[in-house]
Amino acid sequence: MSEPLIEIRRLHKVFRVGRVDVPALRGVDLDVPAHEFLAIVGPSGSGKSTLFHIIGGLTPATAGSVRIAGQDIAALTDAGRTRLRKNQVGFVFQKFNLLPNLTAGDNIAVARYIGGRNHAPDADFDEVLKLLGISHRLGHKPAALSGGEQQRVAIARAIVNHPAILLADEPTGNLDSENSCAVLQVMRDLNRRLGQTILMITHNPEAAAFADRIVRMRDGRIVVDG
Repeated sequence: MSEPLIEIRRLHKVFRVGRVDVPALRGVDLDVPAHEFLAIVGPSGSGKSTLFHIIGGLTPATAGSVRIAGQDIAALTDAGRTRLRKNQVGFVFQKFNLLPNLTAGDNIAVARYIGGRNHAPDADFDEVLKLLGISHRLGHKPAALSGGEQQRVAIARAIVNHPAILLADEPTGNLDSENSCAVLQVMRDLNRRLGQTILMITHNPEAAAFADRIVRMRDGRIVVDG
């Protein structure tokens, strides 16, 4: 069998709060194969967001290892982790974080430029925009878009450079039920039609049900994987 796209072994994270050590992760082991849609669920304080930030190279682990496509991210330099995030990982957050003075299309183009790709997206990305249902909204600024449309623009921005992994942290947290369902359906379509590997953090069991596999966390540990 080929190695998993994400391989996590004995992962620990301890935060120092004043004079007190607060453990956030307590020996997490997890494999995520390529092309999977995985949901990580758990209550506040379970460690799921800390795990998300370590996988994305945004926070260092205290102990253990995270490998992405065979690379141990702890062994990389700061520049190496920046390249990894730029080339391998796309991020979607609860807050859309779109630039308000730019159109939807320009928000996506900025991400393309930051990723070091100055030319226009390839023709395949037109199909992605159609799948996301925003092809006709690219000339509009965020204020003219619904919350669901803004989140779909944020997803397009995250995957315009074809990252191996899409990390989504509570992507429907700011949406009503109708827009939440639409965004989750889009993510599932990206996974099933295009093979996009997705790791989604959520506290919502209805959102988690869109994934192929659900991992449940509590007190910094994985308590259910299935």
